Amino acid sequence: MKRRTASHLDSSFDSPPVSVQEISRKGTMTEFYSQDEVQHILQVAIARQAQDGTVETLTRAQLLEIADELGISSAELHEAEIEWRAQSGEMQERQAFDQARQGRFQRRVTRYLIVNGFLAGCALLASGGATVMGVPYIALFWGMFLVLDGWNTYGLKGDRYEDAFHKWQRRRRIKRSVHSLFNRWFQS
Repeated sequence: MKRRTASHLDSSFDSPPVSVQEISRKGTMTEFYSQDEVQHILQVAIARQAQDGTVETLTRAQLLEIADELGISSAELHEAEIEWRAQSGEMQERQAFDQARQGRFQRRVTRYLIVNGFLAGCALLASGGATVMGVPYIALFWGMFLVLDGWNTYGLKGDRYEDAFHKWQRRRRIKRSVHSLFNRWFQS
């Protein structure tokens, strides 16, 4: 019995497929796969079907049928579906969090460029085009804070990222609660 590794699986997809006649000539090909390998193989197969356009979506009945063929009970499938929905919801929230932070940083960079450009223009007009006076100092001082903000926006990892994400989540929930409370109050 031959056991394939994940790296062997990746290379075997590049080789031409074995025909049914070759399998029957060689006898049965008995191979064992780990759960990770099975998951990877199925992901590749589903991705190929999606690229070909042969399968766009599956119905819940089809999902139950596939699970039954794999020996997965409907209760286990239901629990996995609940967990998947929770994970995909959190992933969407994390994407919204990242987009909000990046948008805030981009607005700050735009404000920085506009204000410093305006100050430089005013200084040039006031001095008759000879100097920009103290504008570079203002730009440098403000720029240091802007760089730190960029670092916190794009370089935040680990516990600091998680803390910032959970703080953002709490603020977002509070805003939603207050907004729904005002909507109910004004509709009454």
